[in-house]
Amino acid sequence: MSKSKAKKKREKCVREGLLNPEIKRSPYAALDLRTRATKTKKDALYQVKHKNHSFNEEKNGFLFGSFLLFT
Repeated sequence: MSKSKAKKKREKCVREGLLNPEIKRSPYAALDLRTRATKTKKDALYQVKHKNHSFNEEKNGFLFGSFLLFT
C-alpha cells in the first residue's frame, strides 16, 4: 500500500529534525472508546438465518408428492 501525503510530510519533518506531531497526540487517540455489549436473548434469536432448519424433527416439515397407482 502507498503512504498518505500526511504521513510522508510527517516523516520528512522527522528526517529534517523537526518535532514529530504524533508525539503531541493525546493518549486517548489510540484507544477504542466504542461500547460493546453482549447480545440479548432477542438478538440471539433473530440472528438465526434458516428458521426452519431442524434435525430429526418431523413436526416442522411436510411431504409433497404425487403417487401413481397401477392396477
